[in-house]
Amino acid sequence: MPSDHLSVTIDRGSDKPDVQTTFEVPAYESQTVLDVVSWVQQNVDPTLSYRFACRVGMCGSCAMMVNGVPRWTCRTSISKVVDGNAITIAPLRNLPVIKDLAVDMDPFFDKWIAAEGVHHGALTRDDAIAPVDETSAARVEANTGIECINCSVCYAACDTVAGNPDYLGPAALQRAWTLLNDAKDEGRTAIMEAVSGNGGCHNCHSMGSCTMYCPNDLDPMSAIAGLKRETAKNFFKRGR
Repeated sequence: MPSDHLSVTIDRGSDKPDVQTTFEVPAYESQTVLDVVSWVQQNVDPTLSYRFACRVGMCGSCAMMVNGVPRWTCRTSISKVVDGNAITIAPLRNLPVIKDLAVDMDPFFDKWIAAEGVHHGALTRDDAIAPVDETSAARVEANTGIECINCSVCYAACDTVAGNPDYLGPAALQRAWTLLNDAKDEGRTAIMEAVSGNGGCHNCHSMGSCTMYCPNDLDPMSAIAGLKRETAKNFFKRGR
């Protein structure tokens, strides 16, 4: 194959032998993985299904496995991931595949709900706005996770999720940690119960893949460690 072309294999889990999976794609400077996928869909196989929206790393919808690593394809340069002259693209792991490179995100978001990763309000519009001390230790902890955009890269990277379908996963647990430290959230008891259960934070083996591969440089592993500490404290307090 000429050096001005890439050998692109798209692993869509198809059991149909007549479906093409490897494509010769023109290579050019500043090319992203998403550019490659789009070229295949637009020029060779219009049936190829995948997701994207913003193309600038704000929505997270274009996340896929690239040579076995979960990445945002819109912000992943081909030059950084190409192996020789080849690249393999697959749907995110740990999630059901709808078609080709598009996965079902429902299990991911269901676990956010199961982790009580929703705001628990107690005030009404007639109440004064609760003050927030931006310099407090709790607010600093809460701020570390608010840039999560639900791309599911950490979920796909997590081996604990792969081996334990009940595990809530790093994104949901990081969201729970954010709310646990939010002065405006009134759901501490519900959150503590949710994250200390069978699929909760104590299932985490602290391997760190979630933190390693987060495209927004968040640190879910530290958030989960925080939940472990708080649930342990809570356990001993209740045992008194």
